[in-house]
Amino acid sequence: MPKKVIFDVDPGIDDAVAVCMGLFDPNVEVVAITSVGGNVPPAQATRNVQVILSQVDPPRWPRIGAATAPDHGLPTEGRRIFGPDGLGGVAFEVAVRRDLRPSEKVICDEVRAAPEAVTILACGPLTNIARAFLRDPELPYLVGQLIIVGGTVSGPGNITPAAEFNIYCDPQAARTVFRTPCTKFLIPLDVTNQVELTLDWLQRLPDETTRIGRFVRKILHAAFRGYRQELGLEAIRIHDVVGLVALTHPELFTFVEMAGDVETIGELTLGATVFDRRRVPAWRHNIAVATEVDKEGVLEEIIRSLHAAAAVAESQPPPIMGK
Repeated sequence: MPKKVIFDVDPGIDDAVAVCMGLFDPNVEVVAITSVGGNVPPAQATRNVQVILSQVDPPRWPRIGAATAPDHGLPTEGRRIFGPDGLGGVAFEVAVRRDLRPSEKVICDEVRAAPEAVTILACGPLTNIARAFLRDPELPYLVGQLIIVGGTVSGPGNITPAAEFNIYCDPQAARTVFRTPCTKFLIPLDVTNQVELTLDWLQRLPDETTRIGRFVRKILHAAFRGYRQELGLEAIRIHDVVGLVALTHPELFTFVEMAGDVETIGELTLGATVFDRRRVPAWRHNIAVATEVDKEGVLEEIIRSLHAAAAVAESQPPPIMGK
């Protein structure tokens, strides 16, 4: 039976690729895609989710949740790498819906509809997850599992020396989620940074004659340009795609139970994920953290999944423009 999954995303090119893979995976039932501000402001995140769906037009459209601003505002955005709209600046047209429910309401509804059966894949700041847990205090006990893409254990951050982007954007929400008693898995930078997509891998993507191929090639070309111009790198990190593979193929990862929390007031360490790894820890284990990854296995699974998605998409009627 397919796993019921909620994608909580701030698209973001890597979010978009992960969503494309998940929508057509026969082992995944995407019941909702909830947007959150992060890589782009909340309104743009909500629009980008609709762009992705209209471009690939999956056989079953999930519910969409609308992003709203975090309580403390967004301290930073990721458009420096992902372009002015988060999707590489490609001019995708879409008919935007205005009647969407807030993301946290959609999360509550879908988890309540299938208690203990829904996995939430959090690919952006944890604003929506924290709000859903505060809105419905019983919800953490009804979530099947929560997979968080973010944080860092031993390595440096990617937005400050200490903090990873998703956690830094809303550290108060991240602390709320870390301290909530639900089954949690963390896919940190220590692991996702190891999986790099190099230019030669572009040649292995689905062909441009397919809907999936056209879409992912356009946005990934923009990602390579952004990484090269802004970071001086000839390869890109696809953090959220690695998070999806951790959901669908956990055997490619090694997980260790840890005791973690989030710094919310530090002048130099705001948003840092802190783990009590002392010989006699004072904190209780509260999260399973990915510490090792089969890099080649993950890359091969990404290519396989995208080709499978392209094949399924091409077996469907062509998308209706502006759907």
